[in-house]
Formats: sequence, C-alpha cells, structure tokens
Amino acid sequence: MAVLRVFSAEQPELTLTEVARASGLDRAGARRILLALVELGYVRQDQRRFALTSQVLEFGHAYLSSRSLPQIAEPHLRRLTAEVREMTALAVLEDTEIRYVAQVPSPKLLGVEIPVGTRLPAHATSMGKVLLAAIAPERLEAGLRSAELPALTRHTVRSRTELLAELAEIRRQGYVIADDELEEGLRGVAVPVHDADGRVCAAANVSLDVRSSTEEGVRREIVPLLAQTAARIEADLKLKPRRR
Repeated sequence: MAVLRVFSAEQPELTLTEVARASGLDRAGARRILLALVELGYVRQDQRRFALTSQVLEFGHAYLSSRSLPQIAEPHLRRLTAEVREMTALAVLEDTEIRYVAQVPSPKLLGVEIPVGTRLPAHATSMGKVLLAAIAPERLEAGLRSAELPALTRHTVRSRTELLAELAEIRRQGYVIADDELEEGLRGVAVPVHDADGRVCAAANVSLDVRSSTEEGVRREIVPLLAQTAARIEADLKLKPRRR
C-alpha cells in the first residue's frame, strides 16, 4: 500500500529509485513489490518508469459496493455540516411520508435533531416536497386524492391544489425552501439525490433557524453547497454495481 500511495496526479509515473525514496523502502524491496504489482495488473512498466493501471479502481469499487445509501451519504453530509454549521440530513419517500436515513447534527446546538428512522408527513417537509415533486404529475395527483394533509403548524400547506402548484415549481427549479411548515422557526432547504439510473432516490437537506438567515441568502449560499453535496453522493452511487 505504501508503494501504491506514492503515485498521484502530480507524479503519475515514477522510476524505481523515486518509488523507493517516496515509500521509505530500499531499492530491492521496492523492486520486488513493483514487479508483483505489475504481475497482478495494478501497475504497468514502461522501460524504467512505473504507473498505476485502472485496475486499482477495484479497491474503491469494492468499498463503495458494500455500502448502503446512508453510509455513502454520511461523510458528504458531515462535510456540508462543517461548511454551513447547520444540521444536514438524508431522507427517502415511503408512501406519503419521509423516513430519515442519515442525519448530522448542527455544531451550533440549535436544538433541532431528528433521529434516523423518524417518519414525517412528506407535504410538511422540504425533503418530502422534493421527493413528491419527482413523482410523475398524473401519478402524484391520483396519489394525493385520498391522502390526508395534516397541519403541523399554521403555515403547513393544507390545500391539494396549492401543494400541486408548489410541487410543479419545485420540479422546475430543482430545490425547495420551506419555512415554518414542520416546526415554527425552522427553515428547511432540500434538493433531490439521483441514483445511477437518474431516478430520484432520496433528498438531502439543511435545517436552520429562520431568524438566522434570509431566503435570498439561503438561495445564494446554502442551495449551491447542498446541490454540490447531492452531486458528490450521486457520483459515489454511480460506482455501486447495479442489481440485475
């Protein structure tokens, strides 16, 4: 592993002497390891220079393929929480509710912490709205006909017509900012997360105090970072082997 790690974007090709120096091995030891890696197909040799082959991606592929969606998402959510200093989460849609599958608490101790496994009405949450917006309009309208829309606060949308119009706008812009609908004083920002086939499989979210930011500030600062986080999760999901 020490030999493999000495190769980088800045040093894609190295001589035996350079590998030995960078890895801390003597020339004989470095040579034995390099020749073994060449034989296994992880390194190629071109005269006096050595370079990695694409076969080394097997290591990352095996790791990613063994992980679930929450395991893949969590390090990216932690990175986002460190950047915005707010709670971040990932949820999936289950009928007309969302279930939290990953969550990183705010370092500011805002008091908002929703445990993994929690279920909430989709229409009253930012992640739920993003997930509902991903459903085909005709299926969505049919599904909402018999669905109840309980009011969690006085701001929670209760009208199906109003909800469908809001979901159409979310579908168009690709994100949602929901204020005071799940809890008074709580602002939720969410974007969709797509699987390897391009289907929306989850939603990523940042939760923050309404009083700590303006909607325009969130749109300018939080939404782009959240979208980048979703893109990183999607990139890792594409490395998972598809089930046949």
